[in-house]
Amino acid sequence: MTNDHLPTNDSGESVIYQLRVKGHLGAQWGAWFGGMSVIPGENGETILVGQIADQAALYGVLRKVRDLGLPLVGVSPIKPSSADTSDAEGQHDASS
Repeated sequence: MTNDHLPTNDSGESVIYQLRVKGHLGAQWGAWFGGMSVIPGENGETILVGQIADQAALYGVLRKVRDLGLPLVGVSPIKPSSADTSDAEGQHDASS
């Protein structure tokens, strides 16, 4: 099994991710999510954006989403030049 669909960064730097969840979270939750930005989204969603060091750290954030009982809508790596939360390239729905 390969992880060809997962972003890689040859320089070893962290990747900026955007996570979309159903439900509203206040900005104070950013600290609990490792300093990620918490942005109110449309349709009752919240967008979490921030640098994540590696896949292990990403899974840690996803566990926190699960622990809160928030339905995960999508996870997207964001290219540094397109760090716009409204339309990130490579959007992956949680259902795929």
